[in-house]
Parts: sequence; structure tokens; C-alpha cells
Amino acid sequence: MKLRLYAALCLLSILSPLGAETFRTTLKGSVEISPLKPEGKSLTLTYIDAVLVTLSPESAFLRGIEVELKVPQVYLKYRSSVGMSLYNGLKEIQKPGVVDFQLERLAFEIIPAKLQAVYHIPLRQGHGLKTSPYVTVPTGIVQPQTFPLLIRLMPLIKGLSEEVETMEFGLTIRPIIADEGALKLHIRTPDSKKDKPFTVLIDDTVIQDFSKEQILKSGEHHLSIISEDYRSESRTFIIERARTLDVSIDLRDTTPILQFEAPDNTKVYLDDDLINNLRQLKTVEPGVHTVRFQVGDYSVVKQLTIEKGKTYKVVLTVDVSVNEE
Repeated sequence: MKLRLYAALCLLSILSPLGAETFRTTLKGSVEISPLKPEGKSLTLTYIDAVLVTLSPESAFLRGIEVELKVPQVYLKYRSSVGMSLYNGLKEIQKPGVVDFQLERLAFEIIPAKLQAVYHIPLRQGHGLKTSPYVTVPTGIVQPQTFPLLIRLMPLIKGLSEEVETMEFGLTIRPIIADEGALKLHIRTPDSKKDKPFTVLIDDTVIQDFSKEQILKSGEHHLSIISEDYRSESRTFIIERARTLDVSIDLRDTTPILQFEAPDNTKVYLDDDLINNLRQLKTVEPGVHTVRFQVGDYSVVKQLTIEKGKTYKVVLTVDVSVNEE
């Protein structure tokens, strides 16, 4: 009974290393945990086997990992004869086969006398994982930088029967995915104003370092860029679960821009200067300007009050009115 209590406490107080151990085991393979593979991976282990657990580059979207152990019914006759340990400290990935390890043990538990045991191992603060009658959540957190981990089955008593030696345990390891994605911003500034400041806001919150990936809840978000030296930018974007969205923005200076549209054969004058190419955007200084459209002997004059950082579209339209009497 004391051994069983000690084992449970070791698992529930995960992440306080229990010291380095040297042991030999049969490495059956490895499992990469990725939010892009929610189904995880299953392996079959005997009581002397182990499996490596690695993280994919998208591990920032994980709350934890789920370890599901399926126990053969025959084990119920031999309860407390096999244990499961969790280790870290691996320097390099090993190939499957018989391997000698010297690793730090993070946790240990006697395999319980039931047909299925499920553990949720947290990978971050605020993970929201909770112990229930069906799931055990160890206290503490496995930091992603401590991976890869080794999960090992091991005999707890000597002289086990051939029936125990041939038992097969089913081990399935899955990601526990957060309802989050990431935004990666690429903001470029004009060469003439590379050192001018600007402020980036996401959902009205100032982002201090926009060069880092921003982890956001799935769904719609709003991006704003505010500056006295560049034109304000505004975007609405959608974050998908466990996906990274790349957004590129070229900041423009605040010189006002005029864009003209007029029928063919129309001459357009800006402050009495003829505009030769109406399709070309025209930059102007802030203030009051005069635009004159000349079509044959007919002319239209319009005064414009131009403000810094804005674009104006100036259009001459010809309308025809038909009245029936």
C-alpha cells in the first residue's frame, strides 16, 4: 500500500526531477505531437518497452498532451507488477531497438488495475486541464523546451511469469489543442522614413513587439497601425485554429494623393497646371487646391481642401435626365 501511495504522489507532483537513472529498455519508436495531427499516434508496448515523444514546431498551440494507456485484461491478475515512468534529459534522438539511457525521471506510477488510464500532461500556464473520474492531470507543467520525453514501461517485481512477459499494452499519445492560432506581421516602411515611429494595435491592444508571432484566439480580429509619419492602416483578419497567418503591410507616407477620373477628351487642370496622365496618382501638399475640368467650351471648377495622410478620388460625371410628359 505504501508503494502504491508513493507512486501516485510521484505522478501527481510531476516536473520535480527525481534524479538521473541509468537503465536499458527497448525503444519501440517515436511520436511527434502536432496540432496538425489531432488523432495522434498509437503503439503497442510490452512491459520492457519505451517510446520517445517529440513536439512539432507548432507546439505553441498546444495546451498539453494526452497519454492513453489501454491495459490487457490479464494484467488485472498481476496488478502492481508493472509501472510507467516519464523521463527527460535526452541529448539526441535514438533509433528504435535496445538502448541504454541515463535520464532524469519526472514522474512514476504503478499501472492501475483497470482497462484504461488517461493522463493529461500540461505544457503551459493557464492550461485549463482538470482531473476527473476519467482523466488524471498531474500538478506542474512540462516546459516544451524539455522535450523530447521518454515514456517507459518497467517491471516492478522479479520473476514475472511468461504471461506477463507477453502482455501487450496499447499506448496512444495525442495533442490537446488550444483554440488559438498565430499572426505573423511583416511591416515595411519607405526608405525615406525608415526610422519614424508607429504603433501597432490588435483589437485595440498595443503590441510592443510586432516582430514576434502573436498568439490569438480563433476568430475575427482587427489590426490598426497609427503614426504621424505614415498613413493609418486598418485590417480585419481571421485566425484559424492551430494555423499561422502571415500579413504583409507596406506603410506609406502621409503626403496627400489625388486620383482623377473623367470622360475621354477632358482636360484636367490642378491649380492651373494641366495633368497629362489622368491614370497617374498625383501627390500634393495639404491645403486648398483648385481642380478644373474642361470639355470643349464647357468647364467645371471645384475647390478641394486637402488634408495630410488622405487619398482623394476626383470624378467628373456626365448625367442625362429624361422626363416623360
